[in-house]
Amino acid sequence: MIEVTIPEGVQFSLNGRTARAKGKLGEVEREFKGAPVSIKHEGKAIKVSSEDKAIEGTVASHLNNMFHGVLNGYEKKMVIRFAHFPMSIEIKATELWIKNFLGEKKPRKAKIIGKVKIEVKGQDIRVHGPDKEAVGQTVANIRTATRIREKDGRVFQDGIFIVG
Repeated sequence: MIEVTIPEGVQFSLNGRTARAKGKLGEVEREFKGAPVSIKHEGKAIKVSSEDKAIEGTVASHLNNMFHGVLNGYEKKMVIRFAHFPMSIEIKATELWIKNFLGEKKPRKAKIIGKVKIEVKGQDIRVHGPDKEAVGQTVANIRTATRIREKDGRVFQDGIFIVG
């Protein structure tokens, strides 16, 4: 059994197999539906138990990530690089539009997941939010949208890259 302590400033609730953490930066909800694990909320502690120790550790890590996200948030920095065609970025609702990538007339689109916020300042992009998985998936969507196909990537080094 692993015991996870709920930090100060976090409100935690457990409804069946759905855990919800709320803090100063937002709210994160996660459902542990497929895991053979028992989760019990007792005061300022959460007790995670399972026959499989690896699953215990995984669920405890997910809970700690939720707490860290609602208190401190997660952030990824990206940078726009182009040598041939200057590209521009536009945010429309839940999509990031990448215009003039490699001189293409049709903009490429990347889906923004959950409550992730994106800030664009010149060539720098900051992707941040309380949910670690949503931030990571949004960054992956941006990288996938700017993947170069049918051209030599050593020559066309245009794209949006992760820097930190």
